[in-house]
Amino acid sequence: MPFPYKKMTEEDFDAIRAITAPARVKVGAEIEREYYHDEMPEYGVFAPELFVEVLDKEEVSGIMKYAYDQNIPVVVRGAGTGLAGGANCKYGGIMMSVMKMNKLVCLDKANMTITAQPGMLLTDVAAAAAAEGLFYPPDPGERTASIGGNVITNAGGMRAVRYGLTRDFVRCIEAVLPDGAVVQFSSNVVKNTTGYDIKDLVIGSEGTLCVLTEVTLKLMPMPKFTRTLVMPYGDLASCIDLVPELLKLSAVPTAIEFLERELIDIVERNLHKMLPVKEGEAVLIVMYDAGSEQELVNACDEAAEAALASGALDVYVADTPERIASIWSVRGAILEGMKAESIAQEECDVVVPRSRIAEYVRIAKAIGQKYNIRVEPCGHAGDGNIHTEMLRGEGMSDEDWLNGTRACLQELYATSKAFGGQLSGEHGIGNGRLEYLKPFVGERMYKLYQSIKLAFDEKLILNPGKILVFDE
Repeated sequence: MPFPYKKMTEEDFDAIRAITAPARVKVGAEIEREYYHDEMPEYGVFAPELFVEVLDKEEVSGIMKYAYDQNIPVVVRGAGTGLAGGANCKYGGIMMSVMKMNKLVCLDKANMTITAQPGMLLTDVAAAAAAEGLFYPPDPGERTASIGGNVITNAGGMRAVRYGLTRDFVRCIEAVLPDGAVVQFSSNVVKNTTGYDIKDLVIGSEGTLCVLTEVTLKLMPMPKFTRTLVMPYGDLASCIDLVPELLKLSAVPTAIEFLERELIDIVERNLHKMLPVKEGEAVLIVMYDAGSEQELVNACDEAAEAALASGALDVYVADTPERIASIWSVRGAILEGMKAESIAQEECDVVVPRSRIAEYVRIAKAIGQKYNIRVEPCGHAGDGNIHTEMLRGEGMSDEDWLNGTRACLQELYATSKAFGGQLSGEHGIGNGRLEYLKPFVGERMYKLYQSIKLAFDEKLILNPGKILVFDE
C-alpha cells in the first residue's frame, strides 16, 4: 500500500450522504457483518467504515470523485457470491453496493442484445431474454449472482464448452473510473478494432480498475430441445478419455462434467440427492442443446455410441425437464455436500489441458495424502477447469490445517503450471490467491499487471489489496 489512505471522518460521512441519501448510508456499527466478506470468509473478513447503496451512475461518479480527492479506498459489492475474498474492505473505507442498480435498461431484439444495470441478477437477465424467446447462455451456477459481478469476474460455468465464458457475450460496458469519469468501453456492434480493446481488459478485473454501471450482453436464439446423458465408467481415466472423442463429433456438447463416486456418495449421504446410475467409480454428465428434435436425437445417439465403444457401463438419457433438473441438482450440490461433511474448506480452481485431467486428479489426491488433507476434485471436463476441494476433518488443529492446505496449494498450482495450465479458471485471484499469482506468472508479467492497475488507478483506491500487491 504505497499511499496512506485517509481514515474517514464525520465530514466524509456527511459528504457521501449528500451525494446519495442519508437512508442509504450506514456507518460503523450500523453496517451488518454480512457485508464484511464474500462467500469465502476464510479469505478475509474486513469491515468498511461506510456502506452506501447507489442508484445510478451519477451517484457512483460523485462518490468516486470524492474518494479520489480524499484518498479513501472504495470496494464495489454486488450480490457477494464471489469465492476469492474479493468483496471486502481490506483497508476500511467505503463499500459501495450496486444492488439497487438492478434495472433492465433495454432489450434490443433487432441487435439481439440486452442492456442491464450491474445489480440485476443473472437469473433475471436470463428470464428477461427467455420472455422474448432469446437465450443468455452463461450459467456460472450461482443464479443469485449479480450480472455486474459475473462480468467483472468473467464468470464461467458449465455451458462454457459450447457457448464460451461471460467475456464472449459482453458487447459494451459503461463504467466509472477511479477519478469519477464516466466512460464507455466499445459499443453495441459486432466488430471493433478501434484502439486497444479495453473492454476485454476490464472483464475479469475483479473490481480493481473501474466500476461497472451498465453492461450490454449478446443474446442467442433459445434452443428448443435439450437432453442430458449420464455415462458411468469403471475408472476416471476411461471416463475422461471420452471427452476429446465427444468434442470430435458433429454436435458440440453444451456441458461436460465429471464426478467421482466418492463425491456422488457425499451428496447422497448429506443432501439425499441421487444420480439415476449406481454403478461405476466415475461418471460423465453431458448436456446437448438443439434447434430440432431430430438434431438432438442424432447428437445423443452419436454420443451414446461413442461412450459405449469407449467402455461406458451404461448410458442414461434424461429427456424431461424434471429428470434433467434432478441430475444437475446433484452436480450443483457438490459444494454444499462437502460443507456438510467437513468443518472447513479450501479450494483451488485450476485449469489444465483436457488430456491431463485424469493425471491431475491422481496427482492432486496423492498431494492431499502427503499432507494429510482430504482432497476431492470435480468439475468441468469439457474445458479442463477442475475445482480441487480440500476438506478439514474433525480433530485437525488450526496449524496443521493452515500449513497442510498451503503446502497442497503450492504443489497443486505447480502441477497445473507444469501441465501448461492456469492458476484460476473462473473464481479469480481476489485476496484468497494473492500470494500465488506472482510465482505462477513470473516477475515480468506481474509488473505488467501492476502497470495496468496504475494506468487506471494511480492512487490504488479501487478494491486495493486484491489481485496484486504493491510494496509498502
